[in-house]
Amino acid sequence: MRMFLAAMFAVLWLVADGRSVAADRPNVLFLLTDDQRADTIGALGNPAIRTPHMDGLVQRGFAFRNAYCLGSNMPAVCTPSRNMLFSGRAYFRWDGPQAPADASNFPASMNAAGYETWHYGKRGNTAVKIQELFEHNRYLEDDEAARTSGEPGAEIVDAAIEFLSARKPDRPFFMCLAFAAPHDPRVAAEAYRDEYDPAEIPLPRNFLPLHPFNNGEQLVRDELLAPFPRTAENIRAQLHDYYATITGLDHHIGRLLKSLDDRGLADETLIVFTSDHGLSLGSHGLMGKQNLYEHSLRVPLVFAGPGIPQGESAALASLMDIFPTVCELTGATAGDGLDGRSLAAVLRGDADAVRESLFFAYRDVQRGIRTDRWKMIFYPRINRVQVFDLAADPDELKDLSTDFSTYMAQEELIQKLRALQAELGDEASLASVTPEDAAFTPPATE
Repeated sequence: MRMFLAAMFAVLWLVADGRSVAADRPNVLFLLTDDQRADTIGALGNPAIRTPHMDGLVQRGFAFRNAYCLGSNMPAVCTPSRNMLFSGRAYFRWDGPQAPADASNFPASMNAAGYETWHYGKRGNTAVKIQELFEHNRYLEDDEAARTSGEPGAEIVDAAIEFLSARKPDRPFFMCLAFAAPHDPRVAAEAYRDEYDPAEIPLPRNFLPLHPFNNGEQLVRDELLAPFPRTAENIRAQLHDYYATITGLDHHIGRLLKSLDDRGLADETLIVFTSDHGLSLGSHGLMGKQNLYEHSLRVPLVFAGPGIPQGESAALASLMDIFPTVCELTGATAGDGLDGRSLAAVLRGDADAVRESLFFAYRDVQRGIRTDRWKMIFYPRINRVQVFDLAADPDELKDLSTDFSTYMAQEELIQKLRALQAELGDEASLASVTPEDAAFTPPATE
């Protein structure tokens, strides 16, 4: 009996002591950028940008080509996006700007699985309550200074390399690096800027001088970063800053990846690369991320490392899916009540998709849905609807909302959207009894 009790105690101790349970699990390096469009990695189809280290992750890893931020309940889209990502829940599930830390969340799950959890990121517009649960939690002293240093990501990568050098290797690590770049102000050293000739940077295929109607949020801060109407010269200058900043960030990510390799950790570290949302930068005549177009919602999402096949998928994915996916890949427990769904079955090749549609929302002024083919966006304040066939029109240039041949598809999209609203607890209307003027008149500029 004593031997039985001793054996049971040993088992319970092993389970309680996450170090032993997690000994054979991969390390996890989670790289989260700020404001990075899905089309800003060379290996994902942009020949104009220089991203050799991000390219390397894509080339040896698995890319989800249709990964999205759900949207936002405030102009600072990064705040709800990061809270949704780390909680695995849509922002409709909580009151205020912060997701509660007493429900299931990313660092809590990795702590419980025996990981040494380490976070270093920007201080503003982030998931503060949840990030306090990291065993080691650090912030940039000054987000603005980090963005204007000319070396985007350097401070965070320096600290990450120092952590790898000093830590005891008795537990796997879960390292989360939440960069402040390429968010504006976008300042890159001349070495990165010299990689580009602004005159040769192509404009977005959906570039417009002005957005054709009032989308409900065209005078927010981000939209005032370029004059009205947008000009090709100004947008190319903005893209020069943006691309150079991403190239600088790529350089420092490369330093970190080399550090992993030098320490013999590359083959035992699962790397996840993504961003909190995209950005317009001249697409559809917009500058910011306060809209539901592809350029502002879609993000890069790449998994690389042990057990991850090389390839890509068109499966619909949400940023909320990252948390349960990493948990399944590492044997951690994600918990109940999540809106996120694990993508592990797609990575394993056991399923083509885990979602048939995605719901989008921006404040009370826009609602949207996309399926594998269709995208529908509602502007309830002006009773306007857009419908795009993304298979034929990935740049969302041809609105088919008045095309009778799409009537059945539109009816199905509306039903799916309303069902997702009910599921997530979104009570917003899709139309207004007293609509506002649909015309957008830009402010006068000198």
